[in-house]
Amino acid sequence: MTSLTTADKQEIGQHFVFGFHGHKISEDVKVLIRDYHVGLGFCRNIILMKRNVQSVKQVYRLVQSLQKLAKDSGHSRPLMIGIDQENGLVSAFSSTTVSNDAGTQFPGAMALAATGSPAIAEDCSAATAREMRLAGINWAYSPVADVNSNPKNPVIGVRSFGDDPDEVAKYASAVSRGLTRGEVASCAKHFPGHGDTYVDSHLALPVINKTEGELMETELVPFHTLVKSGVPTIMTGHMALPLVTGDSTPCSLSKKITTDLLREKMGYGGVVVTDCLEMNAVAAPYTPQRGAVMALQAGADIVMICHTMRMQMGAIEETYVAIENGSLSLESLRQSGERIAALKLAYAGASWADVFRPLQEQVLVDLLTRNARLSTAAYAASTTLIRGPLPVINDNGGPVLVMTPVMESLNRAVDDNMPILMNAAQAAGPHYLAFAQSVALRANSRHLVYTPLPMHGQGQLPDEFSGALGAASAIIFVTRNADRSGWQVDYLRRLLHEKRGNTPIIILASCGPYDVVGAPDIQEPILASFEYTASALEAAAGVIFGEHEAMGRLPVSL
Repeated sequence: MTSLTTADKQEIGQHFVFGFHGHKISEDVKVLIRDYHVGLGFCRNIILMKRNVQSVKQVYRLVQSLQKLAKDSGHSRPLMIGIDQENGLVSAFSSTTVSNDAGTQFPGAMALAATGSPAIAEDCSAATAREMRLAGINWAYSPVADVNSNPKNPVIGVRSFGDDPDEVAKYASAVSRGLTRGEVASCAKHFPGHGDTYVDSHLALPVINKTEGELMETELVPFHTLVKSGVPTIMTGHMALPLVTGDSTPCSLSKKITTDLLREKMGYGGVVVTDCLEMNAVAAPYTPQRGAVMALQAGADIVMICHTMRMQMGAIEETYVAIENGSLSLESLRQSGERIAALKLAYAGASWADVFRPLQEQVLVDLLTRNARLSTAAYAASTTLIRGPLPVINDNGGPVLVMTPVMESLNRAVDDNMPILMNAAQAAGPHYLAFAQSVALRANSRHLVYTPLPMHGQGQLPDEFSGALGAASAIIFVTRNADRSGWQVDYLRRLLHEKRGNTPIIILASCGPYDVVGAPDIQEPILASFEYTASALEAAAGVIFGEHEAMGRLPVSL
């Protein structure tokens, strides 16, 4: 029976990354940093999420408070501060609507791939990293290296660079290089690949029935490239690979995946961090506390628990017990700590002087100004015409009718970064409201939010909608993953049946580009924005009204 010393507990503390609630330092995180040694030792790990972010300046103040708490609590070196910043729909640091206070909104993975330019992807990532670094953030959980080989994937989709493994490798590497240019550690995820699933691991455990050889041909291609290029961290995902591991253990908890495959066969020497263990793929069968021990036993360097203090404290306590009873080796954690030390020295700073610096406000202002121009250009380059030509849209014969779908939950990863407004008054969502306003600046227009019709589309359109159709000079019909929300396609069919015969219509696929793939009867022009951020929809509006061409290309096969 091993008896843990204070130094041992300090060592254990660096193998966790914890999140907390609020825009200011909370009592919970004070306890975790001060009393449970989170980060005490070589590396310090806190994750910030959308719930922690109001503005760049507020994040700077929050990070400074966290660092001061660590220093005052006896930590020898600064904390590592991570954030879920993929850009696009998962943008914890930036604003997906129209706020000028948060970081700059840049295109997400599939939109970047649609530009056809890895250089744009790298430049956008470097720009994001520089903003985050000014605020004190030094670790981004990006790029997504998953190959979206399954169009029905409920959790990856447009968060992926596409369905071609080599293209995903190219763009994921560009994003990793960009983050490094901005002095932020990148983190390739979700190893060994979450692209071919039908289940969201936030909700349940996905099972991928592929052999290791099959993984080598698709899922592992981007990760091989990133390992060779020296990506500093890799995040393991919560999916089961029974044909590889022999059981249903999630990859993040499996020694056969973390150690045998990633470390030994692929030769990865950087830091391995798990995805959040509060996701149901792990939490339901094991609990986050037990999952933390299993992940460390499997060879993970750092385990992530984002939300609940009780589970965070419990995970540390169970780790103590595992070491004391000999089921987890303290020596292996010390060896793991050397990898964490290298990460920390490269990105967190070697001394407190590296973090306690005044915010360079004019530098921030200039950076945000430059980055706004880069963002606009990148989004303009990403908008893609799936099927054309686009009709001429004007309001000569009546208002332009903008129809957007009622907001529904997309998936937990996106919902956590873009809270869904569930009350009826806000059913449109802020992003579609911004798009409607953008159209209104260009033409006399009317905005309607459409909802599921009764009897799966067999009912009549509401009287208000029928009247609007009769008066409209043109229709912009916005879809949002309609291939998985078939009621949107049902509604579109009913609309096409009832609209005036020569009224032009444009379909705007505002998330995945697959929306009407299974509807060969629908042949109207389709434009893709790959995300429903205000910036992406603004770029689409520019194309619709002829201000610039749709310059993007499809990163997936339809």
